[in-house]
Amino acid sequence: MASMSQTAVNARLKNLNGWKFVDKKIQKVFKHAGFTEAMGFVTSVALLAERANHHPDIDIRWNMVTIALTTHSDGGVTEKDFTLAREIEKL
Repeated sequence: MASMSQTAVNARLKNLNGWKFVDKKIQKVFKHAGFTEAMGFVTSVALLAERANHHPDIDIRWNMVTIALTTHSDGGVTEKDFTLAREIEKL
């Protein structure tokens, strides 16, 4: 699967609330009520990622979780990243 151009990524991001294109990744910060809620969210993301066989970079800072998606094997953002981002948004 070929990676998308920055223009194509930016056009697709208009349909995802709060996601940004940074360093060949799409990413979003999710704020939760506390650490336990943040960890529950991370577990839910992990289950989605395993099902999709596509694993995000996850950074946890107490109640803030940053999810970054890129397709490493293709050197940038692909449809796989947008598919997983849409699934994460449903959580």
